[in-house]
Amino acid sequence: MSRISMQNISVMTVQYWHYSFAYVLDSIEKCGLKYLELWAGDPHYSFDDYPDRASASRKIASLRKQIEDRGMKVIMLTPEQLNYPINLAGRDEEYRQKSIRYFTRSMEDALEFGTNRLFVTSGWGLLDEPREEAWKRSIDSMRVLAKRAEELGVQLIVEQLQPYESNLITTCADMQRMLAETDSEQVQCCVDLVAMAVVGETLQSFFDALGKRVQHIHFADGNPSGHYILGDGNLPLRDYIDTLERNDYEGNLTLEINDSIYWDDPHTSIERSAQYLRRLLPEA
Repeated sequence: MSRISMQNISVMTVQYWHYSFAYVLDSIEKCGLKYLELWAGDPHYSFDDYPDRASASRKIASLRKQIEDRGMKVIMLTPEQLNYPINLAGRDEEYRQKSIRYFTRSMEDALEFGTNRLFVTSGWGLLDEPREEAWKRSIDSMRVLAKRAEELGVQLIVEQLQPYESNLITTCADMQRMLAETDSEQVQCCVDLVAMAVVGETLQSFFDALGKRVQHIHFADGNPSGHYILGDGNLPLRDYIDTLERNDYEGNLTLEINDSIYWDDPHTSIERSAQYLRRLLPEA
């Protein structure tokens, strides 16, 4: 049986998007944490700000040095894909192809940041078209990305979303179908605990259906919606940790405390969440 510890904890950096990158690193260091799920979006880093790969690579090298100089490490790259106009299931073909190119470039970014994991979502279909049409486009896009991921040695980590974010992958059954139809070991599952709770599912149901393909966890509290400071919602967080240990989970738990109520003071949201976990978990 695994033993979840503070060494499994990582921090999603998107909640710091109103602050400089130096502030991000200062904050995470003060919280005694060292693993980053690095959000790729302005004002921190976005490939689209640079005229070519060489220019982007120089920026990545600078950011990576800042990270590693503090003894920190990027464990996954998470390019912005919900607020930016990116959608793997987009109906317009150029829109969809642009989205594929975006994630393809992001795979290269991930490797340059020192990680072989890239966070990807399914996209979404228009609500006035048949869902199955959007589903097919999403699967077609994911297969293209999976082929390139295999060539590069990258894992694509796909998360289920809340129903207001997507009409494609919102349940365990949706995730199971997506992994089956994509048919690639390069594609694995992230469980977002808040999205899971919103649709009334359990963490054990994901392990029962997907086993070791559950490769990442987005850890936050909720009521059940929201992505709150740990302890400020009503989700059974201790039970989730027990479930992870019972299923020999050894991956990361990313603190995704990404609610607009915390954007003015993201440091406190991570600090309090880390303090909460230290009451439950050993340091190593």
